[in-house]
Amino acid sequence: MLTKRIIACFDVKDGRVVKGVSFKDLVDAGDPIELSKYYCDEGADEIVFLDITASTENRDSVFELISQTADHINIPLTVGGGIKSEDDVYRMLRSGADKVSINTAAIEDPNLITKSAKKFGSQCIVVAIDAKRSGNDWQVYSHGGNNPTELTAVNWAEEAVKLGAGELLITSMDADGRKSGYDLDLLSSIKKRVNVPVIASGGGGEPKHLFDAISLANVDAVLLASILHFGNYRIMDLKEYLNKKKISIRI
Repeated sequence: MLTKRIIACFDVKDGRVVKGVSFKDLVDAGDPIELSKYYCDEGADEIVFLDITASTENRDSVFELISQTADHINIPLTVGGGIKSEDDVYRMLRSGADKVSINTAAIEDPNLITKSAKKFGSQCIVVAIDAKRSGNDWQVYSHGGNNPTELTAVNWAEEAVKLGAGELLITSMDADGRKSGYDLDLLSSIKKRVNVPVIASGGGGEPKHLFDAISLANVDAVLLASILHFGNYRIMDLKEYLNKKKISIRI
């Protein structure tokens, strides 16, 4: 059985880690390099680094900051934000990323998923989906959660995998930052339709939420931000809780 992963997530703006609620009201949460070193030592299985304003500000991601972050950790690093082309994917990987997360650009040009997967391998390509409940479905948003699209989350997830995505990062905009639990309906609906790892994002507030996402929605990894950045829980405490619940986890 593959072990489940706990991933520390950095939403980065202007070189600082920030956190908000439903993508709004951002507050400073620290320095990404220092936090990456700390979480690596604490037992995080991976780190996700998202330059959250790169797409809306139409600028390159901070490649130097990514390189410095990668230099200080020995666990996988996924980086996203502002990816527009195969060249951007290449620069991310050259800067030290192990995987590259694509969101807005994948929506605007789905062929970017296929081209990148063929050139660098599907294992390097993560498609991130930001979704908000809309009736009986979930609407996909682009540009850091600012622009609604005509896509629905489950169908887009399935299509992204067909195009070559090796992993999906699913964020519930409704649950983001509220620490009230992941959107299990959203995650379950997607997990049943795809055959690649699914990362749950948005809503993790206590150990039980992680257990529910893994045991009930069958996700492969849980993404954490608020409850780590503001000292609510330590990663090893969460892992020990899951281990006692018979979840396969790396201790």
